[in-house]
Amino acid sequence: MKIVAILCGAALLIAPQGHAQPITADVIARGETVPVGAGADADAADDPAIWRNTRRPGQSLIVATDKKAGLYVYGLDGNVKSFLPAGRVNNVDLVDMGRPGVIVVASDRNDPTKALLQIYRLDTGNARLEALGAVAGGAGEAYGVCLMRDGRALHAFSVLKDGTVAQVVIAMDNDTPQGEIVRTLKLATQTEGCVVDGRSRTLYVGEEDRGIWAFDAGAGASSQGRLVAQVDNSQLVADVEGLTLIPVGRKGGYLVASSQGDNAYTLFSLPDMTPAGRFRIAAGAVGATQETDGIAVAPGTFGGDFPEGLFIAQDGDNAPAAQNFKLVSWRDVMRAVKN
Repeated sequence: MKIVAILCGAALLIAPQGHAQPITADVIARGETVPVGAGADADAADDPAIWRNTRRPGQSLIVATDKKAGLYVYGLDGNVKSFLPAGRVNNVDLVDMGRPGVIVVASDRNDPTKALLQIYRLDTGNARLEALGAVAGGAGEAYGVCLMRDGRALHAFSVLKDGTVAQVVIAMDNDTPQGEIVRTLKLATQTEGCVVDGRSRTLYVGEEDRGIWAFDAGAGASSQGRLVAQVDNSQLVADVEGLTLIPVGRKGGYLVASSQGDNAYTLFSLPDMTPAGRFRIAAGAVGATQETDGIAVAPGTFGGDFPEGLFIAQDGDNAPAAQNFKLVSWRDVMRAVKN
């Protein structure tokens, strides 16, 4: 990982019809991961998840997907700690479940007619994944996944490519997880990114060409959603891809969306989803990002380069090398969008 100076800037863009577009600030990445093992022209890297080591933040880990081959575990220096062949895994999320450990769930699209959720335990000391099994994630092609802890139960939201979202309750009472689909949601068109705000038990799902939907994440709740942020070619430019959020206090913080159509990231203030700024990862010593799919953010210190949180974005064009993931200081993001 190279350390670079951070430059922040912004430009007011004018749309062809003469309407002012939102200011989009520039932020430069402080690090990047080793590229995935696919060729330079392969669409392979897709989605990251972050585990923060509270005792030794500099030894935190990143789990990320190579959607053609399996799961990587990276250190904050960007180097590969381990790789687990898992086939066509698309999205990934993780949650600390207490006694069962840090549980990692990846969406398994090896069979496009039968979605599965691959379940692992992250051995945080050795930076390796231990396979625990798989549970059903719905009938169709697996795409996105996000997690919510509810006491001793783990809720996984299995997002299928056709817009179906299966809510799966995974029992973690032993080393053989058992899953039950307890609710099914449906959006009209292709979906992928999702994230849960555990404080309000709100599930956010990105419908790629339409916008961001909010649902009550409770297993017995209504399946009716609300469109809380619309693709408008201003704040959000299709496709809406990865979603992540960083909580602040009891209700505040930000939801972040990958606005793939203009290579940017849009912030929305929680809980009301008011637009709160936009940024791009600009060219620097480790390069810019384009066509981002998955993103992740986590609060707290991660050491000297990331003192107030870590933001990670998949880079869809890392030429001449294969795709990888860029690491950004959340403090740099906040300073840029508030200037």
